[in-house]
Amino acid sequence: MGKRRVAAGSDRRRGRVELSTRKDLTTESASSKSNQDRKLLTIFVVIFFIVSPVISLIVYRTRYASPTDASLPHVHQPDFVKTDINYLEVLTENSKVSENTSHRHFTNAVLAYITPWNSRGYEIAKSFNSKFTHLSPVWYDLKSQGPNLILEGRHNVDRGWISDLRMKGNAQVLPRVVLEAFPSELLTKKKQRNKAIDLIVAECKEMEYDGIVLESWSRWAGYGVLQDPAMRNMALQFIKQLGQALHAVSLERSSEQQHLQLVYVIGPPYSEKLQEYDFGPEDLKSLSDAVDGFSLMTYDFSGPQRPGPNAPLKWIRSTMQLLLGTTSNGARSLAHKIFVGLNFYGNDFALSEGLGGGAITGRDYLSLLEQHRPLLQWDENSAEHFFVYSDDKHVRHAVFYPSLSSISMRLEEALSWGAGISIWEIGQDIFWPSLLII
Repeated sequence: MGKRRVAAGSDRRRGRVELSTRKDLTTESASSKSNQDRKLLTIFVVIFFIVSPVISLIVYRTRYASPTDASLPHVHQPDFVKTDINYLEVLTENSKVSENTSHRHFTNAVLAYITPWNSRGYEIAKSFNSKFTHLSPVWYDLKSQGPNLILEGRHNVDRGWISDLRMKGNAQVLPRVVLEAFPSELLTKKKQRNKAIDLIVAECKEMEYDGIVLESWSRWAGYGVLQDPAMRNMALQFIKQLGQALHAVSLERSSEQQHLQLVYVIGPPYSEKLQEYDFGPEDLKSLSDAVDGFSLMTYDFSGPQRPGPNAPLKWIRSTMQLLLGTTSNGARSLAHKIFVGLNFYGNDFALSEGLGGGAITGRDYLSLLEQHRPLLQWDENSAEHFFVYSDDKHVRHAVFYPSLSSISMRLEEALSWGAGISIWEIGQDIFWPSLLII
């Protein structure tokens, strides 16, 4: 913005200098010209007053303005996406709904989660359908029931909602399936593996999904599966087998040759040295042919026992470097398959020892802003906004919540890698501007 103001100002100053020069020349020659010439010059000067600013404005827009400026929503203007904000600006902007809600500014893939417990996400998914490439309603659990397996969650499904989505846009529907079956049974027995895959594929075909988002790595880590090399290998083989089975099913409703997709949920490592239960670059390469995308959970960096930012930007960057490397070789070419996680929720932590705290939604955040009118501070290290307040028991709290600046920087980070994004989740009373900048 600084360059634009200087450039525009210099154009205007140049116009004033030229105009002054023309006036001097007119005055010097007036005594030797006729009244008619004087009138013509006067008309010329008046026209110059009118035309010169217009020309300057055209030159400014042509040389310095983005060709898409006129179509961008209000929140895309640089004077609003900034680190120096106050609570009143947040409240004011959140009360506005831009007319331009349909255009997607983030050019890579966008996966958005929707949960039954924050049901507003279903309506947001329809209203902002064109903002997303993938929508993942959190519906299913694959569980052990004695010696058998069952796929629970059909009761969550709203087929009318899916139909409405497809009438409004092209976002693909991939429900999340959490693999809760006992891994000692599922992974070691061929019959159990085949049964699990058959249940998932059959559900996708019957309900006309575009695929699934599978979450299992964190469960397997909890069971200690990933520390055993043989079991870890069987876990990877199961994911490959599932991906191949899904890819073998073509989508009949698609005019193009498309198949059922598999997106796999992976957690970030919490240290620079990968632990044996972490999902690493070798795992990424191993699954790259069978998996269409990896939903990377780059959030929940802090917790009640360690209050702090939700997802420090440096941590997101180091996670991507761990997975992809810093060069153009090897796993770096798989960046387009990664959905960098963005949290659309925040945290309110009590700073007194043992009092805890936890996640808050947009509605909670706005309520705290209205009640306490706090000073919003920008943390350079994490690239997040936060504020501190005292509750009615005089306990100090620190609140970290996504802002337009923090979201914008993470979008840029994802783009710099050539990666997509995944949003958890869009039903938590999010700020309209936060979604509009995507």
